[in-house]
Amino acid sequence: MNNYKITNLRTSKSYFLNEEEKAKFLKKNKFKNYDIINLSKLKRIKINKILDTIIFVSFFAAAILTTILIIEIYY
Repeated sequence: MNNYKITNLRTSKSYFLNEEEKAKFLKKNKFKNYDIINLSKLKRIKINKILDTIIFVSFFAAAILTTILIIEIYY
Protein backbone atom coordinates (compact mmCIF):
# COMPACT_ATOMS: atom_id res chain seq x y z
CA MET A 1 0.00 0.00 0.00
CA ASN A 2 1.43 3.35 -1.03
CA ASN A 3 1.54 6.35 1.24
CA TYR A 4 1.27 9.88 -0.08
CA LYS A 5 2.07 13.37 1.13
CA ILE A 6 -0.40 15.83 -0.32
CA THR A 7 0.44 19.51 0.11
CA ASN A 8 -1.97 22.35 -0.52
CA LEU A 9 -0.13 24.79 -2.79
CA ARG A 10 -1.93 27.84 -1.42
CA THR A 11 -1.81 27.21 2.33
CA SER A 12 1.18 24.78 2.47
CA LYS A 13 -0.83 22.43 4.66
CA SER A 14 0.28 18.79 4.37
CA TYR A 15 -1.84 15.65 4.52
CA PHE A 16 -0.40 12.14 4.90
CA LEU A 17 -2.76 9.64 3.28
CA ASN A 18 -2.82 6.09 1.93
CA GLU A 19 -4.24 5.11 -1.47
CA GLU A 20 -7.88 4.84 -0.41
CA GLU A 21 -7.85 8.09 1.53
CA LYS A 22 -6.11 9.84 -1.38
CA ALA A 23 -8.82 8.75 -3.81
CA LYS A 24 -11.57 10.03 -1.50
CA PHE A 25 -9.67 13.24 -0.82
CA LEU A 26 -9.18 14.05 -4.50
CA LYS A 27 -12.85 13.39 -5.27
CA LYS A 28 -13.78 16.13 -2.80
CA ASN A 29 -11.01 18.59 -3.73
CA LYS A 30 -9.59 20.00 -6.94
CA PHE A 31 -6.48 18.21 -8.12
CA LYS A 32 -4.70 21.31 -9.44
CA ASN A 33 -4.38 22.92 -6.00
CA TYR A 34 -2.28 20.11 -4.54
CA ASP A 35 1.23 18.70 -4.88
CA ILE A 36 1.25 14.91 -4.48
CA ILE A 37 4.39 13.01 -3.43
CA ASN A 38 4.53 9.22 -3.26
CA LEU A 39 6.36 8.54 0.02
CA SER A 40 6.64 4.79 -0.60
CA LYS A 41 8.48 5.41 -3.86
CA LEU A 42 10.83 7.90 -2.19
CA LYS A 43 11.61 5.36 0.54
CA ARG A 44 12.43 2.70 -2.08
CA ILE A 45 14.72 5.13 -3.92
CA LYS A 46 16.52 6.00 -0.67
CA ILE A 47 17.04 2.32 0.23
CA ASN A 48 18.30 1.56 -3.31
CA LYS A 49 20.85 4.38 -3.08
CA ILE A 50 22.13 2.99 0.22
CA LEU A 51 22.39 -0.51 -1.26
CA ASP A 52 24.23 0.84 -4.32
CA THR A 53 26.75 2.52 -2.02
CA ILE A 54 27.25 -0.69 -0.03
CA ILE A 55 27.80 -2.66 -3.24
CA PHE A 56 30.32 -0.13 -4.54
CA VAL A 57 32.29 -0.10 -1.27
CA SER A 58 32.25 -3.91 -1.09
CA PHE A 59 33.49 -4.24 -4.66
CA PHE A 60 36.25 -1.69 -4.03
CA ALA A 61 37.30 -3.48 -0.81
CA ALA A 62 37.32 -6.86 -2.58
CA ALA A 63 39.54 -5.45 -5.32
CA ILE A 64 42.02 -4.06 -2.79
CA LEU A 65 42.08 -7.29 -0.78
CA THR A 66 42.62 -9.34 -3.94
CA THR A 67 45.51 -7.11 -4.96
CA ILE A 68 47.10 -7.44 -1.51
CA LEU A 69 46.64 -11.21 -1.59
CA ILE A 70 48.25 -11.49 -5.04
CA ILE A 71 51.19 -9.34 -3.93
CA GLU A 72 51.76 -11.49 -0.80
CA ILE A 73 51.60 -14.78 -2.71
CA TYR A 74 53.83 -13.94 -5.68
CA TYR A 75 56.38 -11.55 -4.16
